[in-house]
Amino acid sequence: MKSDLSSRLNRPLTIGRATIDRRLVLAPMTLLGHIAFRELLAGFGGYGLLFGEMCSARRIPQEAYTGSAYFGWREAERRHLVMQIFGADPTAMATAARVIEEKGLFGVDLNFGCSVATICKQQCGAALLKAPDQAARIVEAVRRAISIPLFVKFRTGWTDDPAIPVDLARRFTSAGADALTFHPRVAPDRRSRPPRWDYIRRVKDAVAIPVFGNGDVFDEADCLRMMETTGCDGVAIGRMAIARPWLMAQMAGLLSPDTGIYRRTAFALLDLMERHFDNRRALRRYKKFALYFSANFKFAHSFFKRIGNAPDLKALRGELEAFFSGDPETMARPNMNFFL
Repeated sequence: MKSDLSSRLNRPLTIGRATIDRRLVLAPMTLLGHIAFRELLAGFGGYGLLFGEMCSARRIPQEAYTGSAYFGWREAERRHLVMQIFGADPTAMATAARVIEEKGLFGVDLNFGCSVATICKQQCGAALLKAPDQAARIVEAVRRAISIPLFVKFRTGWTDDPAIPVDLARRFTSAGADALTFHPRVAPDRRSRPPRWDYIRRVKDAVAIPVFGNGDVFDEADCLRMMETTGCDGVAIGRMAIARPWLMAQMAGLLSPDTGIYRRTAFALLDLMERHFDNRRALRRYKKFALYFSANFKFAHSFFKRIGNAPDLKALRGELEAFFSGDPETMARPNMNFFL
C-alpha cells in the first residue's frame, strides 16, 4: 500500500503556471499552521505546498511580514507557501493578493470555507457560499490582479446537496481559479458527521483544474482510499498533520517514525514557538497544538490537562519533561474524540 500511495503522491502537479513536486499539502488552519509549525513540518518534508494561517485581506497591505503573527514566513519556505485570505470585498481581496505576489510567495488561497460565526457575520468565509455570484466576483477580481496560482478553499455549502458544490466549482473555475480545495461538509457542520467523499468525486468530474480533497484523512489507508475513490489530484491534510507532523513524510515514503518521535516533536515545536513568538502567543498556540497532539497518547486527557493548565512557557516545558519521563503509551490511531 505504501509504495502505491507514495507513487501517487510523489508525482509533479501543474497548478496554473507553476508545478509542485508532491501532491500532499498542509491545509490552512488558524492558530495552527503558523510559521513555527511550518518550520517543524519542513524538517520532516513530504509536502508539496504549505498553506499559511487565514489572514484578513484588509490588514495585509499594512502588515509587516517580519514579526507578524499571521502574515509571516521564513525565506526558505517562501517559494512553496500559499497565503490564505478572507474578505467580502473584491477590491480589497485583489489588493491583498497583489501584495502576496509582490512578496514572492507561491500562491493565494481564497477562504470560502470557514464557518466560524465571527467570520460569517462579516459575510466572509463560508457565508459567501450563500452568495455565489459575489464569491465568483471575488475570484475574478483576484485573478485579474495576479499571475501566481490562485486556489479556492470551499465547503459543500449550507445545504447537503451535491449539486451545490458542483455548481460552485464550475463558477470558481470559470472565474479563473487554478485549483480547488474541497471539504465536503455543510458549513454548519463542524465535523459532527463524516465528510461526503463522493461529493469530491463529483466536483473533480465537473472541472478540469486540480482538486485537492480534504476531510478525515487520518492515516495512509485513508489517503490512498480518498485518492482512489474520488480521483482527486491531491490531498490537503489538516488536523492530522498537527497531531503527527511527520505524517506527510511518512505517506510520501520518506520516513518511518520511531517511538522517540513524539518527545522530540513536542520539544522541537516549543523551541520554535519561543523563537518566533512572544511568550503570550507562544503559550496560546502551543496549547492549541496540544489538543490534537494529545490524541496520540493512551492517557490523552491527562496530557492535554497538564499542558492546558500551564501558566507560562517554563511551566509548560516542565510538564513536558514530567510527562515524557514516564514513557507514555501511544495509540496506533489517535483518539478521534479530540478531532470533533
